[in-house]
Amino acid sequence: MQKLRLEQKLQQKLSPQQIQVIKLLESTTLELEEKIKQELEENPALEESDEHIDNEINNNGEETEDLSLGDYRDEDDIPPYKLETNNRTTGEKKEDIPFSAGITFHESLIDQIALRDLSKNQFLIAEYIIGNIDDEGYLRRDLQSISDDLIFQVNMDVSVGELEDILRVVQDLEPTGVGARTLQECLLIQLRKQEETGDSNLAITLIQNHFDEFAYKHYDKIARELNISEARLKAVIQKITTLNPKPGNAFSTPLENRKETIIPDFIVEYHNGQLHISLNHKNVPELKINPEFSSLLQDSSLNKAQLSANEKDATIFIKQKLDSAKWFIDALKQRQNTLLSTMNAIVSFQQDFFKDGDEASLRPMILKDIAEMTGFDISTISRVSNSKYVQTNFGVYSLKYFFSEAMQREDGEEISSREIKKIIQECIANENKKKPLTDEQLTEVLKQKSYVIARRTVAKYREQLNIPVARLRKEI
Repeated sequence: MQKLRLEQKLQQKLSPQQIQVIKLLESTTLELEEKIKQELEENPALEESDEHIDNEINNNGEETEDLSLGDYRDEDDIPPYKLETNNRTTGEKKEDIPFSAGITFHESLIDQIALRDLSKNQFLIAEYIIGNIDDEGYLRRDLQSISDDLIFQVNMDVSVGELEDILRVVQDLEPTGVGARTLQECLLIQLRKQEETGDSNLAITLIQNHFDEFAYKHYDKIARELNISEARLKAVIQKITTLNPKPGNAFSTPLENRKETIIPDFIVEYHNGQLHISLNHKNVPELKINPEFSSLLQDSSLNKAQLSANEKDATIFIKQKLDSAKWFIDALKQRQNTLLSTMNAIVSFQQDFFKDGDEASLRPMILKDIAEMTGFDISTISRVSNSKYVQTNFGVYSLKYFFSEAMQREDGEEISSREIKKIIQECIANENKKKPLTDEQLTEVLKQKSYVIARRTVAKYREQLNIPVARLRKEI
């Protein structure tokens, strides 16, 4: 027999306004502009204020007048020296990059295939195959799936063999290597289109029969199996490395224009011996309640007893929109205060860096440090720092850049893990590429410099730097 039992549970539920604040905190400046635009379109109770007030705080936490900022830049528009330390040129201006409009990658392939001697059905099949080629130029779907699609979607019964024939025509288009299903096939297509020479034939043999060994840089084994000298193998590999592993990218818009524009969320400037922090709200309008819409609710409240059913529904609608508008305005203010408080804490913690731009000035700093300084939860600090950028006198940085683990030298001095990573980078940049440094060897180098850390930690930092293992860095 089952017994009924009464239980009390403490459960925390987020209010709609709290959820809204969280979503706004996670938004970048660009996303915020879109959210405000959407709210203005959907809520008649909201309107733009005539006044535009932006607050700024200095490193003492005092509010000051907002500082103006010039044009924003793409990450790739920023000269490399601007992202390095102590190398700022004052008064530098951003030059516009010319943009050339044209047809898309897939449109180019369709135009090319239209010039081939194909029947109407063959052209439709080729067009369908091209539609399945991704932006890197690869056909990621298998031909059997494409055959199934054609019979169900356009009632064309096409065998895998017929698709292979049409695919070969597509693979003959430009850029060379397009339509390949694997990297191996992509490289082979490009090699077979080159002028026939001893090296090109050997390169084809290498990729066709020894691709796994090539991918893992087992050069000694390849040289033995092909019975060639190290010098000959080096020449063949150099020929292969000139090929394009992502042919679709060759048709893409230049990198400067393809990259998503990075608009800094914060501006930190150092002048007159003080650090000034401001939110970048150049294109973010101030919002207010529409007074005419608000007066509608007052009018309906005066005659509440005489309202019809439709008028009561309208009153409920007006109240909902007004409440929503007030919530949104409050959420924006809370976002602004949270972001400024967090950025002020980061600048306070890393004052030396924001003054001189020297990476060596960065102190070890984790989310918990900033949470304790601001009184916010660690999750809140994480949301603020995620996908946010700050413009400084020395360049544009991701907020995540300023967070790093603390390590200790043999003498007990606390240092940032960033310093360890820098040494690892320098060691690998200067290593003998014929005998790359293993993680064990890197650990020993660090030990000699008084940084005693485990090999697995070195491996973790190397991976965070997107540096492959020694075996894959080997050259001949």
